Amino acid sequence: MKYTFCTQTDPGRVRANNEDTVAVDETARLAVLADGMGGYNAGEVASHMATSLIQSELGAWLLNATKRPSTSEVKHAIETCVANVNRAIFDASRANARYAGMGTTLVLAVFLGKHLLLGHIGDSRCYRWRDDTLVQITKDHSLLQEQLDAGWLTPAQAVTSPIRNLVTRAVGVGTGVALDLREHRVQANDVYLLCSDGLSDMVDDGLLADVLRQGGVLTKMADALVTKANEMGGRDNIAVILAQASGSIEEPRLISQWLGKQ
Repeated sequence: MKYTFCTQTDPGRVRANNEDTVAVDETARLAVLADGMGGYNAGEVASHMATSLIQSELGAWLLNATKRPSTSEVKHAIETCVANVNRAIFDASRANARYAGMGTTLVLAVFLGKHLLLGHIGDSRCYRWRDDTLVQITKDHSLLQEQLDAGWLTPAQAVTSPIRNLVTRAVGVGTGVALDLREHRVQANDVYLLCSDGLSDMVDDGLLADVLRQGGVLTKMADALVTKANEMGGRDNIAVILAQASGSIEEPRLISQWLGKQ
């Protein structure tokens, strides 16, 4: 399986600074997105620390593995790296008064052949576009999501809820953090959308699907998603990573060779 990546960030129409950060290592097939929080520029610091440390540490591990690592080994590496990042952000927030209380959401993807290892903390999301259908494959760690799960709010009520942005998990706000880490099977032509709530809060799933349905090159789709979020109000920073899977040209050739020997 071959993968193509594209990233886009935008401050939106309300905020002067951008606390969303993205990082991609195409060779390691690693994508990371973080949405920072905190006073002054602390949110920017937290999100940048998260993406840069994961890109450098996990990316280097993926590239330097002496043999093809198993999914269990990669899962362990992801969990170890995120724990290290959490501690680094927490220690920085305690060492500098300007950064007190800073933290960040996180969503990261590692593509291993036909498998996706997807981890997330907070309300930054990952969607999968497959067979003309958009599916959210992460579940928000938020007070709003808990109320939806408990049946206290309907989806219609959730759209205007004043607690939309209250997360129940974040990186760097404590000495430890729980990472949701799942494995997904990838199919050729899948498109994976990682995004901050600056996109998902502004643009509902139906409109997201409309943009992805148009297809085309990833850069144009990413631009269209950001434009749509700004058209709907742009009340927050917007971050987007798109990853598209395509079948390797080597696979049919290898299959043909194998069949020819039977």
